[in-house]
Amino acid sequence: MTDDAFLLANTPGPTLSVPPGVLAIRAAITAATSDLLAIPDASLGAGWRWQDDEADIRYGLYRAFEAIEAAGAEVARVLRETGALRSAAAEVMSAATTARWELHGLLAGLDDPTLDRHPGAGEWTTRETLAHIVNGQRAYGWYTAWWAARPASEPAPDGVPEAVRNAAALPDEETEGEGALAEIRARLDAILDLSAGRLAHLDEEGLARPARWAGIPVTVGFRLGRWSSHLVEHTVQVDKTLAAIGRQPSEVERIVRHIHGAYGRLEALVFPMPAGRLAAGDSRGRKVNDILRALGIELVADARSARTAAGS
Repeated sequence: MTDDAFLLANTPGPTLSVPPGVLAIRAAITAATSDLLAIPDASLGAGWRWQDDEADIRYGLYRAFEAIEAAGAEVARVLRETGALRSAAAEVMSAATTARWELHGLLAGLDDPTLDRHPGAGEWTTRETLAHIVNGQRAYGWYTAWWAARPASEPAPDGVPEAVRNAAALPDEETEGEGALAEIRARLDAILDLSAGRLAHLDEEGLARPARWAGIPVTVGFRLGRWSSHLVEHTVQVDKTLAAIGRQPSEVERIVRHIHGAYGRLEALVFPMPAGRLAAGDSRGRKVNDILRALGIELVADARSARTAAGS
């Protein structure tokens, strides 16, 4: 067995896929980010037309942040009224989506050469850290599935047996870090999405199953909770690496990072979640899919308008 086959073999199907509405808003975030990052800091004070009145381009960026937060609040209200509950595991794993997008926000403004600039003092490059993040996320997903699939009646071993590790055939860290930054980020998304989609079935009993982490007795639920913590830990490491190589973010990049953080909090409300629950309407006919669609349109249009105003 290699790659996905090990995860699939240790989890019941089918995979809980990323809802189409979430995929669409992710694409909108990507498109809007591209336009926003093209705006130079020197243009932020220039005029930007919004709501038939005059604001500045800086507000155009903060408007994206506001729009996402407002949409998140509306999504939360609709989900509460429609009773769109998730499994215990899905609730735990949703925190990793918040952490993933905070990492994406940090990486959004970087170019590929930055990945390999060495901070010295024996520290990892950004590429090496990202490779570890991807490799670690794959291991968390794959091996957590194995722990969760073990018969509850059997005593827990001291760790994942070597035969199981061989069967999992995880790529090494260097392989996980190959390619352009966009490829590495897409690899992380694919692994996190698939892991969450395969483990979202776990209930409270499943989360309580015995497991190990770094040789320490824990539960399956603990391992799921480590996803977000591990992402945050190495987001901090990337931050430190960028400071060590003298790579300071622009004001635009700083705001874009916060925009991604706001989006992560929104997506954590709706992933992992069955697509049908995003199509359910509340008493006023509001649907999560409609909120996400309107948000995507607004983000793309405003970002393009702000870029145009900046002459870039």
